[in-house]
Amino acid sequence: MAEAERIIGTPENPEAEGPDEGGSTAADSAVNAGRGKRKVLVLLSVAVVAYLLDLVSKMIVVAKLEHQPPIDIVGDWLQFRAIRNAGAAFGFGEAFTVIFTIIAAGVIVVIVRLARKLYSLPWAIALGLLLGGALGNLTDRLFRAPGVFEGAVVDFIAPKHFAVFNLADSAIVCGGILIVILSFKGLDPDGTVHKD
Repeated sequence: MAEAERIIGTPENPEAEGPDEGGSTAADSAVNAGRGKRKVLVLLSVAVVAYLLDLVSKMIVVAKLEHQPPIDIVGDWLQFRAIRNAGAAFGFGEAFTVIFTIIAAGVIVVIVRLARKLYSLPWAIALGLLLGGALGNLTDRLFRAPGVFEGAVVDFIAPKHFAVFNLADSAIVCGGILIVILSFKGLDPDGTVHKD
């Protein structure tokens, strides 16, 4: 956790910071705090939208598609097919459901902690996608059969010659891709840009 905070520049004691080399004042800090709160609001909004879309889609799939034949969306290239996935993404590691549940919970805790020093809109969107996706799959792990911490995730998007996935997986992948792009561009979550 400390390493992640170091990467984005989160101080252990924000009140202890003095003026920076540019001569920041208390007024600058107040403005930055306001900007940071807006970015956290964006993060939470994106997370809530991603989570609700995933939750509602899974409820519909379980009610209407489970134990039914697949529905062709684009010929046989894309289908909706309900499956239960006890493993990680793409069905790997079915024997480690509890571990994946703990990892998802850990990711959520790290994102919430990192949000304290979030001043970048693109990072807010990326972390919101990760948070919403992680919450979506964690909800399945906690509340679906066969039991708490061992629940199977509902997957239903089935492209031809590819693994079946869900909207939470999509949010996580999109958030991860955005983070990689932002990292390559040198943009940190605190809004600083590195020219390496």
